[in-house]
Amino acid sequence: MILALIIACEVGFWVLLAAGLAVRYLLRRRRLSTVLLLCEPLLEVVLFVVTLVDLRGGAEPDWQHGLAALYIGFTVAYGHYTITWLDGHAAHRLAGAPRPPKPPRYGMARAAHEGRLWLRTLLAAAVAAALLQGGVLYIGDDGDTSTLRSFQETALRIVLIHGLIALSYLLFPKRSKGGRSEGGRSGGGPEESALPARDPQDVARGQVGDARKDEEQVR
Repeated sequence: MILALIIACEVGFWVLLAAGLAVRYLLRRRRLSTVLLLCEPLLEVVLFVVTLVDLRGGAEPDWQHGLAALYIGFTVAYGHYTITWLDGHAAHRLAGAPRPPKPPRYGMARAAHEGRLWLRTLLAAAVAAALLQGGVLYIGDDGDTSTLRSFQETALRIVLIHGLIALSYLLFPKRSKGGRSEGGRSGGGPEESALPARDPQDVARGQVGDARKDEEQVR
């Protein structure tokens, strides 16, 4: 039952997201689209309540309850991030908005990006661990809570593995094929000017000398 509900919540998440974006950019009904997108958190509330009722009804805690906690934690941490990312691309494709900037690929900018993603994973694990701990306390010492505790360990392992991956981008910054990291200069090349290059028509008249006067002085 819980597994079927998790699948239903995942399908419902994408259905509501697609419907909300379609209503916003195809039908131009922004208020209705906001209502549809705000229904997304209700799916996690329903899953949480049903899981609690299932345990309260005497069901033995198993991997499905642990998976439900991990799913809720993931949607809490990454749900808004995913919606914002897809909303930007939908606005670009359907409404002519500028293309959303891509995540940085190189150097410290990439390391900072990976660090922010790791913080989201940390939040997801914290939410899942808190829900699982609530289940452990609810069941008490008389019940078997080993499955719930094993999922707490799983959440911790996910945080550690993702943390090591994010840390690798800091310790070993990724560089482009030309040896240039994003936001920095490659070694060995000519030193670039600190002033941005501008087109001739963008330069104010007073910033350059008059060619005729320079010619007269030479004569």
